[in-house]
Amino acid sequence: MPVPIPDPALDPVDRLTALMAILRGPGGCPWDQKQTHASLRGSLIEETYEVVDAIDEGDIAGLREELGDLFLHIVFHARMAEERGDFTLRDVAHGVVEKLIRRHPHVFGEGSAADAEEVLRNWHAIKKDEKPERTSALDGVPRHLPALMRAHEVQKKAARVGFDWPDAAGPREKIAEELRELAAEIEAGAAPERVADEAGDLLFAVVNYLRHLKVDSETALSGATVKFDRRFRAVEAAVAASGKPFADHTLDELEILWQAVKKKPAA
Repeated sequence: MPVPIPDPALDPVDRLTALMAILRGPGGCPWDQKQTHASLRGSLIEETYEVVDAIDEGDIAGLREELGDLFLHIVFHARMAEERGDFTLRDVAHGVVEKLIRRHPHVFGEGSAADAEEVLRNWHAIKKDEKPERTSALDGVPRHLPALMRAHEVQKKAARVGFDWPDAAGPREKIAEELRELAAEIEAGAAPERVADEAGDLLFAVVNYLRHLKVDSETALSGATVKFDRRFRAVEAAVAASGKPFADHTLDELEILWQAVKKKPAA
């Protein structure tokens, strides 16, 4: 016999919470019932990136849908925690409300902040007081962030305590230095592990240089990849129109097509 659907007159958040309880409960969905925090980890990350894709594409309707999928994960994790007696969705909401009030003394208290930069300085100072267990300036950076993003965050945290170049000249020279070291390892016939180590240092230096230029390296590389994808597909279309297989085109011929695509306005 079908399980009754939660009352449509309920507040949508309450209705979603009730629906998740039904899916996880007796007579619910076998798939939902077997999930754990760990089993949902991958799809949580995937849904987060789908939100980012919608933002990057300026897709407002898509953003609404993807935020819903992400919110479902929050409700799902909160429901599993509630079943164990750990916390509830309301506990999650209460915690973030209290955190926002606490970290905005310039709005809800006697503090002051002249601009966004001062807001951030105050925010990090308050956060540091809230988490005395963090003994390193680098504590709190998630280990599983994408590599470029993690490098950027680690560098920002080090910079907050004064461990940073005074301007972009230092990081720019560091890139040249790391390029020389990478080339030396390659010329010496170094093992792949050594080459990878030097390549990592080079990438880290590039992230640092871009940070000084107020450029987010993750966003910059993502944009470059999207651009390459678009241009390469245009080259493929031109090759297909030529009637000659891709493999039969020389690199010089492909370069001519590539340069022609680059000159087009939308490329």
